[in-house]
Amino acid sequence: MTKYAIVIEPHVSPEGTKTWGAYAPDLPGCGVVGDSPDQARTLLREAISLHLEGLRADGIPIPPPSVEIDFLELQST
Repeated sequence: MTKYAIVIEPHVSPEGTKTWGAYAPDLPGCGVVGDSPDQARTLLREAISLHLEGLRADGIPIPPPSVEIDFLELQST
């Protein structure tokens, strides 16, 4: 099983509509927008599968996971 780091972040339109974008930094061009973090995660799982199938079909090497994620804890000011 391969694990890719993903990013899920909120976006607010000028009209105030909130959506959630999700992407995998190791897979350029593979991103989705959903109405909630859970929906974005589900859509991204499907998008990654299709993206990898497309790369295989085109004979393009699958990029290995390389992005590392971590969290920095900062004191509140």
